[in-house]
Amino acid sequence: MNRRSFLKTAAISSVLMSVSNFADSRPNPNKMNVLFLFSDDQRFDTIGFLGNKHIHTPNLDRLAKRSFVFENAYCFGGNTGAVCIPARNMAMSGNVFFRFRKEDGNVYANPNGPTFPKSMKAAGYETYYREKSGSANLPKIRLQFEHRKDIHQVKALRTGRPCQGIVNDAIEFLASERDSSRPFFMYLGLPCPHDPRWALKKFRDMYDQEKMPLPPNYKPVHEYDIGDMTVRDECLEKWPRTEDAVRRHLYDYYSVITAMDFDLGRLLDVMEKKGLMENTIIVFSSDQGLALGSHGLMGKQNVYEDTMKVPLFIAGPGIKTGKSEAMAYIHDIYPTVCDLVSAETPRGIDGRSLKPIIDCKKQAVRDSLMLAYRQTQRSVCDKRWKLIRFPKTNKTKFFDLKDDPHETNDLSEDPSYADQIDKMMKLLSVNQKGYGDKLPLTSAVPKPAAFEHPKKKMSTPYPAGGLAPGDPEYKQN
Repeated sequence: MNRRSFLKTAAISSVLMSVSNFADSRPNPNKMNVLFLFSDDQRFDTIGFLGNKHIHTPNLDRLAKRSFVFENAYCFGGNTGAVCIPARNMAMSGNVFFRFRKEDGNVYANPNGPTFPKSMKAAGYETYYREKSGSANLPKIRLQFEHRKDIHQVKALRTGRPCQGIVNDAIEFLASERDSSRPFFMYLGLPCPHDPRWALKKFRDMYDQEKMPLPPNYKPVHEYDIGDMTVRDECLEKWPRTEDAVRRHLYDYYSVITAMDFDLGRLLDVMEKKGLMENTIIVFSSDQGLALGSHGLMGKQNVYEDTMKVPLFIAGPGIKTGKSEAMAYIHDIYPTVCDLVSAETPRGIDGRSLKPIIDCKKQAVRDSLMLAYRQTQRSVCDKRWKLIRFPKTNKTKFFDLKDDPHETNDLSEDPSYADQIDKMMKLLSVNQKGYGDKLPLTSAVPKPAAFEHPKKKMSTPYPAGGLAPGDPEYKQN
């Protein structure tokens, strides 16, 4: 599988010619600023403009309205239960976690290889970084930003307006006497809607907990063991997951997304007043989604659509509004931005520029996606079919995403799909080889798949449902 076939010289020449056609109608691409907004644990289906009629996201809506939207964007997966760590490293390096190296007991992207901040700095950008718990997520790559500050995630989440501080910092930077001869590359690693989820009353009052719609694929308990069934995220709610409990979590989740949206709106307002919207590319995405009752799960330690699929939209000068069903990864953002601003596109990485799709030059840059979680789950999907393999138990799930986007009808036991399942298993093996994944898809001595859930709620760092107003660190204002 050739990961760089789309970067042939002829293709680049065609793209550059298309850019020249916009020369009279937009600023010099080398002078365009870049704002990369990266939320935490946000499902793809949590933005009003993109189809959710129950959530209040007026500012993300206005940004999405002027964007090119990728409807099938994914996180590749995780090599640890804290999927946000590999997700951020993949976004900053353009490589999947099978390329990472061990450092200080953890596995991170190689800071000596191509990285987002190094590429943007080399292109003449002033680089700015704010990240939640950055020392844990990006211990070395974060040091490559010119302006940097780590945000204490839990303290931010406990204020009721988790993004207020990070947006205040960004606005202050834009108002400062910065080097106006250089465009800026601003990366904001937003701390929410990760738990503990508690939004100020004015945001919570926008929702009725009892009327929160359940996920279409809600289940009280997952039918068998898929790996980390009692990991931290799964312990945020007891088993079985009742309808009332899931509604409570969704109430908190939606409320804190609306709180985030409010502060992002402040940032967008300042950019509009300063005229920065006219020469700034804005990217919005998330590290991964979250189950929140889908399939009987609560966390991000799985490869179902609700967990690995994320919002991704890109707005800016010369970028047409529209939508695409093309398959994309969050580690495609790095080479895409380089391509959009005519920076040198990094070679030899897994990410692929999505600019040919944005420019309507291509309908896709890949035909399939592989998803992976630790040593317990592997998946492959194309535009229609999705196969999930559990190598430790030799269990398989198979879905027709065209007719069953919520993955509720497992076709793996239907003999009429045997040939298609075999085809997808072979495709998964090809993807594994291309990414350097050596995990066998079949175990000679499989583990029992049965899962007996705990009878009592397990202990967690934070109470399910976020913080109560009586918490000493909770602030009402």
